[in-house]
Amino acid sequence: MKIKKIIITPRSQDEFKLMSILLDKLGIFSTVMSEEELEDVGLSHLLRSVDREEKVSKKSVFRKLKN
Repeated sequence: MKIKKIIITPRSQDEFKLMSILLDKLGIFSTVMSEEELEDVGLSHLLRSVDREEKVSKKSVFRKLKN
């Protein structure tokens, strides 16, 4: 069984420090992500959930990209 991941967003710097200390004391691996990295995770999640069966013309894709 694949282990799922949890993303936690603290509301303050104090909460961030507390969570970091708690995870460290529990021996749970954690990593800090930048806003850009978090956006990449969200985009990756979105791309995995997209319907890949629907065909779209090149013309409509380029029209969307221009706008």
